[in-house]
Amino acid sequence: MKPEDARRFIVIGLGGVGGLVLRLLVPFLHHDRREATVLCADGDSFEPRNRARMWFEELGPKANVLAEELARDYGDRVALLPVPYYVTPRRAVWLIQERDVVFCTPDNHATRRLVERRCARLSDVALFSGGNDGVEDGHTGTLGNVQVYLRAGGRDVTNPISTFHPEIAKPGDRVPSAGCEAETPGAPQLLFTNAAVASALLGAFYAWSQGSLEYEEAYLDVLSGRHVPVQRKLQERRLGRRRSAPKPLV
Repeated sequence: MKPEDARRFIVIGLGGVGGLVLRLLVPFLHHDRREATVLCADGDSFEPRNRARMWFEELGPKANVLAEELARDYGDRVALLPVPYYVTPRRAVWLIQERDVVFCTPDNHATRRLVERRCARLSDVALFSGGNDGVEDGHTGTLGNVQVYLRAGGRDVTNPISTFHPEIAKPGDRVPSAGCEAETPGAPQLLFTNAAVASALLGAFYAWSQGSLEYEEAYLDVLSGRHVPVQRKLQERRLGRRRSAPKPLV
């Protein structure tokens, strides 16, 4: 898909990373385009404890709160449509459609895998997926990464995000649904890492929109200041095929 063919923009997961992606994406689209449609998808709600790493005016469903808030300033050009539900296999079919640009930032790999599978069934789509470590089990919470999956004319332009990530190919978690969030709490996250991942996601999107994207993944660490883009050869989706090693861009 060419950037100029983009039909809609979808942000899946409106937490520490996705909320920032939405807040930066909407004013960019407002300034850059005559009209744009942005879908805000998340089944979770804002709670007082979220204020440590999220920016919101009111408590309530994240999708509704952010869509209403941003519409006040940008609704004259950008149509913000709340989708206050978690993404399930059935919902993914009507949520993600041809020529959509998708930003996927949930707190579980099962949703990433589900979104990737949906995109793989479309002819033209752009998927920008990102996340970061939590502060637990010895992790500093300063590491993050961004992955890009592009399809055009029914063919893969880049590798699916699960190709080099077994934790996404075979996720050990599950897609959340209403009422089960308390059973799978996320690890505490560092606000600055969330901001860095959101910026890297939108940077990849911008590079793609300008026809200058030369990598399909990037790794970052806010503690060391490293941001490493990685370029890979496109792998045939065939069982047993050997995968080539990542080639960092210098």
